[in-house]
Formats: sequence, C-alpha cells, structure tokens
Amino acid sequence: MKPSSYLVNTARGGIVDEGALHDALSAGRPVGAGLDVFDREPAPLDNPLFKLPNVVVTPHSAGGTREAGDRSAITAVRNLLSVVDGAPDRENVVNKEVLD
Repeated sequence: MKPSSYLVNTARGGIVDEGALHDALSAGRPVGAGLDVFDREPAPLDNPLFKLPNVVVTPHSAGGTREAGDRSAITAVRNLLSVVDGAPDRENVVNKEVLD
C-alpha cells in the first residue's frame, strides 16, 4: 500500500493481520484505517488497534436496523407457511435438490 493510503475492512475479520496493521499504523504507514470487522468477534475491549488515534472502528451492525429485523421476521414466517402449504419458495431454498 502507498504510505498515504487508508485501509478499510468491512468484509471479514482475519483477512487483515491485525498485529501487522497495528505496527504499520503506529509507524504512520498507512495513514489510517477504518475497521468494521476483527479477527475475534466481538473484538476484545483491550484490542491494541482501539488505542490508535488513526483508527476508526464500527460495530459491524449497519444492517441491523429495525426495518431489517421486521423484513427478516416476515420472510421467515412466509417461508415456514410456504412449506406447511406444500409449496416452498424455491428461491429461498439452499439445497434445491431436496425439492425434486
């Protein structure tokens, strides 16, 4: 990475070596980091990255809105009812071969 870059990880914890990132950020290369995921979830409060002034962390819960919870509940009930009615929604079945 260029020394002037910022690292942003919102994908998966573990794809970034947190120890190496801490060392690099402490040296100012890259300039900073934005982290939404960590190797250990939930991240321990004593994670050394939390102490760095050039790191911003978020709780990996952007999708956890009230509306998302409502939609998840409605979808789950619809899926259950479709199975009880004998017509499961194929789009929501992972192992579609069991329906054949």
